[in-house]
Amino acid sequence: MNFDDATGPDFGPADPSGPPPLTMEERAGVLDDLAELEVFRTLLEPSGIKGIVVDCPDCDEEHHVDWALMQANLRQLLEEGQTGRHEPPFDPDPADYVSWDYASGYADGIAAVAEGEEPGSGRSGRHARED
Repeated sequence: MNFDDATGPDFGPADPSGPPPLTMEERAGVLDDLAELEVFRTLLEPSGIKGIVVDCPDCDEEHHVDWALMQANLRQLLEEGQTGRHEPPFDPDPADYVSWDYASGYADGIAAVAEGEEPGSGRSGRHARED
């Protein structure tokens, strides 16, 4: 037997000082965030928005995170219980990034408009004041 290939319960986790695993509620939240992020990207990327701006509590600065990196961060959080540090984009234009709240509100607005314009809704694209 080659001891380099030995595995078993006696060897324990590779990094015992790592973060605790996410709770079921935390995992559900990250999965919800991933789904929302995909909606945000689908709606906002065609208009030139490159990603999300995040307030960093560690350095008290805003970080501009593109769509793919934000998705990778959320997936890493889901798999490892934490995200790693990543290089921010070089000299980002803040106008190319929106907050999560803005993206969420935008998506809600698009959904409300789409819902109001569905056949049989009685609204036919009219403003609420015209009803």
